[in-house]
This record gives sequence, C-alpha cells and structure tokens, in this order.
Amino acid sequence: MKLLKQYVSITLGCALMALAFDWFYAPNELTLGGFTGIAQVINFFAPALPVGVTVIVLNAPLFLMSLKRFGKRFLVRSFFAVAVNSIFIDLINAVYTFQPMDKLLGCIYGGVLVGVSLGWLLREEATTGGTELGAWLLKAKIPGLSIGTLCLAIDLTIIVFYAAVFRSLENALYGGIALYISTKVMDMVVYGGSAAKLAYIISNEQEKITHELLARDMGVTRLTAEGAYTHNDKPVLLCAVRRREIVAVKRLVNEIDPTAFFIVCDAREVLGEGFGEYKPDGL
Repeated sequence: MKLLKQYVSITLGCALMALAFDWFYAPNELTLGGFTGIAQVINFFAPALPVGVTVIVLNAPLFLMSLKRFGKRFLVRSFFAVAVNSIFIDLINAVYTFQPMDKLLGCIYGGVLVGVSLGWLLREEATTGGTELGAWLLKAKIPGLSIGTLCLAIDLTIIVFYAAVFRSLENALYGGIALYISTKVMDMVVYGGSAAKLAYIISNEQEKITHELLARDMGVTRLTAEGAYTHNDKPVLLCAVRRREIVAVKRLVNEIDPTAFFIVCDAREVLGEGFGEYKPDGL
C-alpha cells in the first residue's frame, strides 16, 4: 500500500509538471532547461520527434551511469517519473493546445508549478532525470550546496545554449526568471519541513527565559561567552525555533527582558528531535 501511494504521488507530481510545461512554457517559447530544454531544441529542428519521447531517450544513458550510485529502487522510481512526465507532456499537447500569454506571467506561474512538482518528486526520492539527477550526483561531492542551487547552475548553462540556438535573448532572460523561481520554490518544498530560525538570546534574565522556553517544549542550549568590554561571563541561549513560532518567542523574550539582545538567523535545515532526520543518501 505504501509503495502504491508513493507511485500515485509521483504520477501526480509528473502530471503537474507536464501541465506547467504545456501551459506556461511551450506556448511562450520558454525553456525548462535540462534535457527538456535540449529536447525542445531537437524538436524545433526535427518536429517529428516529440519532446516527451526525446526526453526519455536522452535520459536513458544517464540512468545507466547512475545505477551503481543510487541502486535499482531509486532508478526505477525515477525512470517511472521520466516516462510518466514525458507521456503527460505529449498527451496534454495532443488533447489541448494552450495559447501564448504574457511572458512574465508565464515564467512566474510556470516557475512556481515546476518548482512545486520537482520538490514533490524529490521528496518521494525520485527525479525526472536530467538536471535533478545530475544535481543529486553532484550533491554527494558538494554537500554544501542545495539541490536547487546545483540545478540552477546546470540549467543556466542549457538556457544559454537555448538562447544561442534560437537567437532570442528575451526568451532566455524570461527562462532565467522562471528557472530562478522554480529552484527557490523547489528548495522550499524539499527543505521546508526542516527549515527553521536560529535564535541567540543574551539577557540578564536568562534563567526565566530558559524556564519559559523549556515549558513550551523548545530545546535550549546554554553557551558560555565573555563580554569583550567588561570581561564578565555572559551566557548565551541558543534555540532552534520553527518559523511559525519565532514571533511568539520574540514576544516572550521582550516581555521578560525588554533590554535583551536577540539575534535571529535563518537555518535552512535543522536535524534532530522535533525537526528533520538525517538520511545518508537523502537531500
């Protein structure tokens, strides 16, 4: 049953991505980048070759090269995603032809839908091949960069190629906007569940603040620090807080000690109790 749910979820993600391509990208001559972008170029010179089928053919060698790294299960899910996405692209295009729209609207809404669908698939540990699979391979070598950043670098290269072939700088620039939006949305979907805020609190009322935070089921770490001017010990409270809770924490600290020094940082990913879990082969 769990396996069935996973494949149904992958199918829905692929359908959403195909709809975004046929609705917002293809009619406005925008490119998704990746193998889909290359397939668009091939389709332009050889209209008899559908974009979806070409994407499958281009992805086959990459899947074979990745077999040892990811194993059969991952590649079966991903090849299923590539096949379903490609079928939906050609099927939707055969059933209904979307008309061009304002390119800015196309790249904004297309970027959002593609980002949601790519993040959706990655959370199911599947990809549509091409850029995402290449980014996942690079992620093992460059763990400091997010999946979205790696995809952005790969796709920008293909968009430049797309612009050179079609000699359309304007479409390439719009494609760049759509690409930026999709990678940011994808990161939000992939890392959203474990993203948080990191709060550093320096206060003379740190005991009261610690008590209140613990009462709210929030983990608190007390760091030992020294004031550079006074040379006095000054405990610093470190607390990882979910985004929706940070406003309440700031209000709480201000009520206890209006003079407290409060620093809030973005934490893209937090692993541990109450947050995400570490997965050796994960994102």
